[in-house]
Amino acid sequence: MLHLAFALQREVREAMYKAAKKLVKKAVTIAKNKAHERLYKQLETKEGEKDVFKLARAREKKSRDLRNVKCIKGEDGKLLVEETKIRERRRSYFSMLFNGESEYSLCLV
Repeated sequence: MLHLAFALQREVREAMYKAAKKLVKKAVTIAKNKAHERLYKQLETKEGEKDVFKLARAREKKSRDLRNVKCIKGEDGKLLVEETKIRERRRSYFSMLFNGESEYSLCLV
């Protein structure tokens, strides 16, 4: 008898959850649609044309490859931002790594 009561409570909670989820999903869709409408209206103005380019630049920056790293840490822990210093640091790091001079050594048994 107690088992049936718990099962019934679970079904009621599940139904309430599904109803709430449906309402929230609808509210989110409405909010997104309103936000898109505002964005499209804004983009149709003269200032909006500038915003189009800002959005395009932001999207392009997000999609950049990691090959375009702008800074790395040097051996002393300081930030290196110059391309030549970054290249030199990479060269010395990989030389040390491939020549077995790293801090971590493998122990093969």
